[in-house]
Amino acid sequence: MGKKIATVITDLFEDSEYTEPAKEFEDAGHEVVTIGAKKGDTVIGKQKNAKVAIEYGIDDTDPNDFDALFIPGGFSPDQLRADDRFVKFTKHFMDEKKPVFAICHGPQLLITAKTLEGRDATGYKSIQVDMEYAGAKVRDEEVVVCQNQLVTSRQPDDIPAFTRESLNVLK
Repeated sequence: MGKKIATVITDLFEDSEYTEPAKEFEDAGHEVVTIGAKKGDTVIGKQKNAKVAIEYGIDDTDPNDFDALFIPGGFSPDQLRADDRFVKFTKHFMDEKKPVFAICHGPQLLITAKTLEGRDATGYKSIQVDMEYAGAKVRDEEVVVCQNQLVTSRQPDDIPAFTRESLNVLK
């Protein structure tokens, strides 16, 4: 049975960190739903290779309607964490122990949601110290799975491992 995956995303996301995992999730039978500031917007990746249509505005979504959360990296998570609606949405998944997949700068939303305390995780090199200050046990590895719920990776090179472990958690 496929899962419904909420994807929080805005402009300047890292193109491949969205497109590659999203394709793999869909190929495995899961539904990837994009959530942004406003339904109908189109957001553009940092490399300008990907354009993504926003299916739901954050005000029109209920985190209870989703089985998992996907946070692509790039500058998108840093922008989203300045908006309390996205922080609250993200916090719900961590508090409810639903699967959360965050790559590269994706953990910035988890930092702002104050949900990394005591968790094993990784992220892009420049945010690893921030993650430590947020209470995470940071490991410099291509993928870290914590409590069969939180999957984190560091950078685009880690996408294959990130996607593999995310799919394992969805089983």
